[in-house]
Amino acid sequence: MFQWLKEDVRMVFERDPAARSIWEIILCYPGLHAVWLHRIAHILWRVRLRFIARLWSHINRFLTGVEIHPRAQVGKRFFVDHGAGVVIGETSEIGDDVTIYQGVVLGGVSLKKGKRHPTVGNNVVIGVGAVILGPVTLGEGSKIGAGSVVLDDVPAYTTAVGIPAKPAGEHKAQEYVDLDHHLILDPVKETIDELTRRVAELEEEVDRLKSEGLTAVASLQAKRGKR
Repeated sequence: MFQWLKEDVRMVFERDPAARSIWEIILCYPGLHAVWLHRIAHILWRVRLRFIARLWSHINRFLTGVEIHPRAQVGKRFFVDHGAGVVIGETSEIGDDVTIYQGVVLGGVSLKKGKRHPTVGNNVVIGVGAVILGPVTLGEGSKIGAGSVVLDDVPAYTTAVGIPAKPAGEHKAQEYVDLDHHLILDPVKETIDELTRRVAELEEEVDRLKSEGLTAVASLQAKRGKR
């Protein structure tokens, strides 16, 4: 357990450039507190102290603003940055070295019992306000753009953005968390840019044909005039 605590503190230093000291991390990071409190709630859930586990998770939400169902499975070095408004549903499964930001929801779309929440692979980054719904899988190393709504599986090492989210490109595996969210590709913008470029090309082609047509007509009229 103490090894996990050390890993979590070291993880914050690695992923948040604002972190200045160990005591600052231990006392001033509600996202980290939420994960620690959840680990206790999860243990209580596994030993079938279900009511106490739910009460503990409710206290966790009150203290940190992060709601994690005690049954949800969370991997090592899970980092909730800022944390406010994060909701993680009952059957969610989160791998190792995952980073999520405020307002993220791992929600369900079914009233049936069983697996109804997302599975998040290792080294996934989920941007601010993203909503992942249903028993979908986010592949290892995938990235979800801010404000996206994911309704389908996302392949490994793929960036997905939009509502509903669509693949916007692939990227290589990285040994660090990429915080350059402003560089995430936008497939809608790329499509519009491509259409704009194509329309401009067609307009140039039409202008060229008009010019050639007018020249041909003028030449023909000139020949008739000479006759």
